[in-house]
Amino acid sequence: MTLVEKILAAHSHKKKVSPGEFINVRVDLVMANDVTAPIAIKEFQRIGVDKVFAPEKVVMVPDHFVPNKDIASAEQAKLMREFAYEQQILYFEVGQMGIEHVLLPEQGLVLPGDVVIGADSHTCTYGALGAFATGMGSTDIAAAMATGDIWMKVPPTIKLIYNGELRKWVSGKDLILYTIGDIGVDGALYSAMEFTGEAIDALSMDNRFTMANMAIEAGAKAGIFRVDNKTQLYVKHRAERPYLVYEPDNDAEYSQVIEYDVSAIEPQVALPHSPANTKPVSQVGNIEINQALIGSCTNGRLEDLRVAAQILKGRKVHPRVRCIIIPGSQQVYLDALTEGLIEAFIKAGAAVSTPTCGPCLGGHMGVLAADERCISTTNRNFVGRMGSPKSEVYLSNPAVAAASAIMGRITSPEEI
Repeated sequence: MTLVEKILAAHSHKKKVSPGEFINVRVDLVMANDVTAPIAIKEFQRIGVDKVFAPEKVVMVPDHFVPNKDIASAEQAKLMREFAYEQQILYFEVGQMGIEHVLLPEQGLVLPGDVVIGADSHTCTYGALGAFATGMGSTDIAAAMATGDIWMKVPPTIKLIYNGELRKWVSGKDLILYTIGDIGVDGALYSAMEFTGEAIDALSMDNRFTMANMAIEAGAKAGIFRVDNKTQLYVKHRAERPYLVYEPDNDAEYSQVIEYDVSAIEPQVALPHSPANTKPVSQVGNIEINQALIGSCTNGRLEDLRVAAQILKGRKVHPRVRCIIIPGSQQVYLDALTEGLIEAFIKAGAAVSTPTCGPCLGGHMGVLAADERCISTTNRNFVGRMGSPKSEVYLSNPAVAAASAIMGRITSPEEI
């Protein structure tokens, strides 16, 4: 069996599972946010169950429209908060919270070998820890909150092998953008993407989270990494419960095996209006920008902010560019503050926000007007994703976004 099949078999009390098989799976964690939880809560109440299956295994994170941007978002957060208090489940209030997919691993709530479902498509982020994590709809989440079970079809696994050594300024974001550019937005449809190879072994945990996060952008059910020493070190001081590490069998069957030589890859930019519309930064051409956004569940971790600060420190954001930087959690914010990164951002002329998904989904804190262009470290650049349907979003890593903020046009950090 593959890594994903091993985890699913263990959670469905079976010796073996195969792609295409329908199974009932026991979950270790159920998560919802301020957009998806209200629907899940209403469906849960309709089922007629009094209590969630296990309060310590249900988590609510308000992060999309918080601090609340209007009355509607305040009502959503209120409904979620009151349900969390009533059910005595984990709730991360403003001031303690962060962007869900940064926060949950950081808080030790997701561990290797877990099955995690979230009412958010980027739940696949947790695959970086060797967990099977996937997004589901709010009604599925309601059923899981009531029973602790989900039913699903076992996905086939695509093995992606990354050989060679990364160039300077090339990160996990570039590997996943390059991969999506190669296989397309449906290239891994309802499959698990298993990321392996020497270049993957060399990646930091922050970079692995970024890659797993965007598996959904290739249509994948999950993205997953094997657990190694880096994973164990990350989890060691966070885990407050036992966990199991699973390994794929040597004779595991994969639906596809794809290999890449990363030494040939330069920083990537996804042009409008698809994450698959990628080009090397050197081939993008002269594209002026109005906004640069560094943050989100894709690139709002400490390492991402360090890379941005390396470029912004001692320099100035272009006078015609709004540079918005959003740490992924309160802990990331605090660490960035301690390291002097926040000071560097503010002196460079950037705005630094409390943790929020905000602008990524065109919510608040950086919505685009018609004909505006933004370079963003987020994960999606569909029409109208960050505001006006007449705006354009370009996706990149934090180094490219920071360099572009300074120059006022999309450029490589090499130029800076």
